[in-house]
Amino acid sequence: MPLWIAATLTAALLQTWRTALQQKLRGELSVNAAGVVRYLYGVPVGAALLLAYALASGAMPPAPNAGFLAYSAAGGLMQILGTNLLIMAFGARGFAVGTAYAKTEAVQGALLALLLLGERISPLAWLGTALGVAGVLQLSLAGKAGGPAALLRATAQPAALFGLGAGACFALTAILIKSANFELDHPDPVLRALVTLVATNILQTLMQGGWLAAREPAQLRAVFRSWRVSAPVGALSACGSACWFTGFALAPVALVRAVGQTEILFTLLFSRFYLRETLRAAEVTGAIIVVGGVILVLLGR
Repeated sequence: MPLWIAATLTAALLQTWRTALQQKLRGELSVNAAGVVRYLYGVPVGAALLLAYALASGAMPPAPNAGFLAYSAAGGLMQILGTNLLIMAFGARGFAVGTAYAKTEAVQGALLALLLLGERISPLAWLGTALGVAGVLQLSLAGKAGGPAALLRATAQPAALFGLGAGACFALTAILIKSANFELDHPDPVLRALVTLVATNILQTLMQGGWLAAREPAQLRAVFRSWRVSAPVGALSACGSACWFTGFALAPVALVRAVGQTEILFTLLFSRFYLRETLRAAEVTGAIIVVGGVILVLLGR
């Protein structure tokens, strides 16, 4: 199995796990405080991963430059904004529609990568990407929105607009992080990915942590008080991001995001076997469509 596929699948799994743990923080922390947790507690884990890989490979991490820092900061900011827009979509009386539109990030990412990076993928991979998004829409809207016609009518709703904005921000995050990776002068893509991870998490901690200190100081103190629950979230976030960044360094953004749609399959498995929830027929159908889309992407890569 190519390294980028293994890294992407691992990233999807870790992201699902992190999201499950992060639910425990929803009653304790605000939106911004829960975001800071991911980056603040992710920095030491990312630094440990970087140190361990550098020692194992015998390679010296590349020195960051101005272009790298600019791309890392912009990518980190887009991720923060995307996360906040997604939460706003959830709160706009349209959870299903907001989630569905946010999941269009795979197609948005493919288009933006084509326009901004000149990345091209095969027609079969395009078809697989579109099919994967269709499967995610089926899963997100199963029994809730009344099908494609209702989804189209819902486009002007705040939840849909916030969801599309979140998807665009996440797509831009991938492109900016890939650009930051390429600014580093080193032949090892994994080492570049880990340096990018540490730098981005530090910048995100400063950006969102500074906002929290200025606007919600009580929540900043709560971030440190909740370290027993927050630290595992940060650790999973750092490990997941390391895998995402490695995928972006090794393969086109469109392919990584398309294979990353398997995250929703892990969510279903978690729901069924850990929470003991019953899956509906529409959800099983959506899962099959997602798997078919990923297979087409891999065949057309």
